[in-house]
Amino acid sequence: MKTFPSPEVLRRFPFGLADVAVMLGTLVLLTLIGRIGAGALASFKPPDIVPAIDLDPRSLPYYAGRSTLRMFIALFFSTVFTLAYGYIAANSRRAARVMIPLLDVLQSVPVLGFLSITVTGFIALFPGSLLGLEAASIFAIFTSQVWNMTFSFYQSLRMVPQELNEAANLYQLSRWQRFTKLEVPSATIGLLWNAMMSFGGGWFFVAASEAISVLNQDYTLPGIGSYVAEAIAKENLAALGWALVTIATVIVLVDQLFWRPLIAWSDKFRLEQSASAENPESWVYDLLQTARIPRMLGKMLAPIQESINYFLSRLTRTQFTFTPDTPQQQGDRLYNSILWVTIGFLIAWALHFILGTVGIGEVFKTFGLGLLTLARVTILLLLATVIWTPIGVAIGFNPKLASTLQPIVQFLASFPANFIFPFATLFFLRTHISIEGGSILLMALGAQWYILFNSIAGAQSIPTDLREMASNLGLRGWKHWQKLIIPGIFSAWVTGGVTASGGAWNASIVSEIVAWGSSTLAATGLGAYIAEATTVGDWPRITLGIGMMSLFVVGLNRLLWRRLYQLAETKYHL
Repeated sequence: MKTFPSPEVLRRFPFGLADVAVMLGTLVLLTLIGRIGAGALASFKPPDIVPAIDLDPRSLPYYAGRSTLRMFIALFFSTVFTLAYGYIAANSRRAARVMIPLLDVLQSVPVLGFLSITVTGFIALFPGSLLGLEAASIFAIFTSQVWNMTFSFYQSLRMVPQELNEAANLYQLSRWQRFTKLEVPSATIGLLWNAMMSFGGGWFFVAASEAISVLNQDYTLPGIGSYVAEAIAKENLAALGWALVTIATVIVLVDQLFWRPLIAWSDKFRLEQSASAENPESWVYDLLQTARIPRMLGKMLAPIQESINYFLSRLTRTQFTFTPDTPQQQGDRLYNSILWVTIGFLIAWALHFILGTVGIGEVFKTFGLGLLTLARVTILLLLATVIWTPIGVAIGFNPKLASTLQPIVQFLASFPANFIFPFATLFFLRTHISIEGGSILLMALGAQWYILFNSIAGAQSIPTDLREMASNLGLRGWKHWQKLIIPGIFSAWVTGGVTASGGAWNASIVSEIVAWGSSTLAATGLGAYIAEATTVGDWPRITLGIGMMSLFVVGLNRLLWRRLYQLAETKYHL
């Protein structure tokens, strides 16, 4: 049952009421962005110290605003990167042979690894300004968001129905027209749900990106993450409680004002012949549809948009197709030669680094630690698949259930799990539960949602006519899963699995070593190894730990997830 007026009802109000609401909302938003963003322009020059974090709860709205602004800036750059990187990789077989393995490597590099490398560079890029630290923090959040979105977009482009590709060729669409009329619309639902998941996952690393401790140098930015870090250091449970209330409020507001309207808007991109029984609803989306100002702006900008589309269509009229061209043997030989030379160079550098710094023994030690973390990741993936896949399918299939549970799962996925790590640490200390097993639970709090959200997106992308046909045929129980659900969500589940795996490896750095005041619990694993090396600024061990984690993630992607992707493209393809 609707709890807010429909666009038809809103149009009955006096002229301009919806427009006044839109204008006031826009002015308030711009004012908040200007006031909050001004703090990033403060002067700063190392070894200056950023003003200490004030644990007064009245400071929390400002801190929450600073963190939220960083999150949205990172999301913007993540979206731009996703569209460009995913498009090139999906439409160029030769480029994909480099870009997809490179994406595996980048996904495997932990956020702390990027921070260790980039903080000094960003500070040097903006001398005398706090913008350097802000850019480093935003870049760290970007690296926690972008890989999941890119994997989703790339796989969606690979799974565009063949008849739609043939129709695009028949109508001689340019590459720009194909991109805007076919590829982006077909990938929108999956990309949106993965963007929601990535945005929520970004909160997981807000504390690490705002309270930075690398190379024996501490940097702290105003934000809710650094507020939580300060509350933990001072064992201030009251401040921590206020922070939890604040972040919960921010998540609800972002869901209502940003994600819910996008979900309602994206429903028009469902690839099906029959309309869905119920459409997602959003009072903000209905308000924007009712207001006249957005439509007037759209009409005013239409000539400019048409000119840009015409120019880009003429510029990209050479067709890209998914049908593999006949390979040019000479070009392939040159490509393979360059690839093998690069691999040989990396192996030689790795041997030189190992023999000259850490030694062979340390390599075997990190490999053993990696196996322990791999075992935790495997257990997490199995449990998350068994628990969350059926729930995701139920939410995706049932609009009424989705309207009730979607805000709940969005809240749970967005809530930064490491904010409740202090309570978990206290629980482990008082109940004497070993962190060796408890770290799996902590990793799951941040990584399991990738499988849930991709299961929801996969279920929603199954055409309604296929679901109706399965119901008419009387498919029930396991047969229903075997014939419809598993084939329909398989590609999305693989995307969720590969990103959950990468997220779990990344989360191991903050899950295998947790603290409350002076009490620290550390599990035996590669994540704890990297965290400890980063804290003391041990560059050789940081490099070795990150390199070993990258080998594990890339190896797992090559041996398992890539083969599952190929199976999805060849067998489970509409």
